[in-house]
Amino acid sequence: MTATAGPAAAPGTGLERTLGVGHIVFMVVAMAAPLTVFAGLIPLMLGTGNGIGTPVDFVIVGVVLLLFTAGYSAMTPEVRNAGAFYSYVQRGLGTAAGLGAAALALVTYSVLMVAVSGYLGASARTVVETFSGASVPWWLLAGAGLAVIGFLGHRNVDVSARVLGVLLVAEIGVVAIIDLAITMRGGAGGLTAEPLSWNAFAGGAPATGIMFAVFGFVGFEATAVFRSEAKDPDRTIPRATYIAVALIATVCAVSAWAMIVGLGVDRAAELAAGDPEGLASGLATRYISQVAHDAVQVLLVTSFFACVLTAHNVVSRYLFALGRQGALPPRLGEVHPAHRSPYVASLLTSAVTGVLVAVTAVAGLDPVIQVYAWFGGAGTLGLIALLTLTSAAVVVHFRRRRTASPWHGTIAPALALVALTGILVLVVADFEILIGSRALADLFLGLLAVAFLGGLAWATILRRSRPAVYAALE
Repeated sequence: MTATAGPAAAPGTGLERTLGVGHIVFMVVAMAAPLTVFAGLIPLMLGTGNGIGTPVDFVIVGVVLLLFTAGYSAMTPEVRNAGAFYSYVQRGLGTAAGLGAAALALVTYSVLMVAVSGYLGASARTVVETFSGASVPWWLLAGAGLAVIGFLGHRNVDVSARVLGVLLVAEIGVVAIIDLAITMRGGAGGLTAEPLSWNAFAGGAPATGIMFAVFGFVGFEATAVFRSEAKDPDRTIPRATYIAVALIATVCAVSAWAMIVGLGVDRAAELAAGDPEGLASGLATRYISQVAHDAVQVLLVTSFFACVLTAHNVVSRYLFALGRQGALPPRLGEVHPAHRSPYVASLLTSAVTGVLVAVTAVAGLDPVIQVYAWFGGAGTLGLIALLTLTSAAVVVHFRRRRTASPWHGTIAPALALVALTGILVLVVADFEILIGSRALADLFLGLLAVAFLGGLAWATILRRSRPAVYAALE
C-alpha cells in the first residue's frame, strides 16, 4: 500500500495527519475514563487498597509519571514510527528488547480491554434494568458495544476522536458537578484534609492503592501511538502527554477526596467494600438528585465505551506499526483505501477481544469483581513493567547520545526508573492479595512473562530466518 500524496499523509504509512493536541488529549484521557475511575476504580481502591489514603495514591503516581514524561517526550523527535513503548524500548535497549516490549504491550492492552469490557457490560445491564426492567446478560451488551467499537475502529481515526471528545466532556462535567455538590454541602461530616495526609496513605495496602492508581492513568502514554496521525508529532506528542498526565492526576485526586468526604472519612472504606458498584450513583442521588443518579449510570456506560474504544485504537496501531516494519504479517500494515485507517489490524483486534470476552462469559466470571478486578490488575502490572522498561531505555539512549538536557535525558527518567522499579516490586509482592488466589496470581504473572519472553524469542527467529527484516528494525 503506497502512501497518499500531500501534506496530510504521514510518510510511509498512508494514514492522514488530522490530529492536533486537543484531539490526542481527548483520545488518551478518554481511555483513562474519569467517570470510570470515579465510579469503578476509586471505590475498589477505597475497599481493597489504602482506604482514605486513595487521593495521595493519585498524587504520587502523577508526580512519577510527570518525571517519566520528561524523558518520554525528549525521545519523541528521535523515534520516527508509531510503536510507542515498542519503539522507545527498541531505540534504547535494542531490537530484541523492543519486540519483547511490543508483545508485552499487546497482551497488556488486550487484557485491559477485556477488563473494561466486563464493566461496560455490567453497567449497561444496570441501565437497561433501571429504565426498562428487562434483564439482559452482561456479555450480550458488552458484545454489542464491541461491535460498535469495531465499526469506529474501521473508520478514520478523526471519527473516533470526535466521538471521544463529546463523551469525555460529558463525563468530566458530571464528575465535576458531583465533586462540587459534595464540597458545597460540606460532605457527610465536614470538609477535611485528612485523606491527603501521609498517615492516611500509609494505612491498609498502599501497594494495591498505587497499582490501581496507575490503572487510572492508563492511556496517557498512548499519545505516541498516534504519531503517524498527528499534525506536528514532534510538538503535538509531548504537549499532549504532559496535559494528559496533569489532567488525569488532578481529576482523579480531587474526585477521590470528594468521594471520601461525601461518604464520611470514618465510613468511606467500609461503604466502598460493601457496594462498590453503587457508590458513585448513590452519592449523585444524595447530594444532587435522582436525575443525577440516572445521568451517572448512563454516562458510566459511555465512559467504559470510550475507554475500550481508545484501547482498541492503541492495539490496532501497535499491530499496524509491527506489520509495516515486517515484524508481523505485512497485511496488518495495510491502510483502508477510503477511510485511511489500519483496518486489518482493527479487525484482528476486534476478533481477539470478542473471543476473550466470550471466554470469560462462558467461564461464568462476575464482570466486576472478577473480570474487571483480575484482568485490570494484570493489565496494570503489565503497564508498570512497560513504563519501567521505557524509563530504562530513555536513560540508556541519552547516555549514548547527549541530545537532550541533563534534566530530560538523565535526571528525570532516572528518578522515574527508580520509582517505577519500586512500584513494580511492591505490586508483584502484593499481587496475590489483589487477585485473591496464588494460582490465579501466578497464572497472570506467567502470562505477562511469557508475552515478553515470546517477543524475545520472535526477535531471535527473525534475526536468523529473516535477517534483512531484523536489520531494518534496528
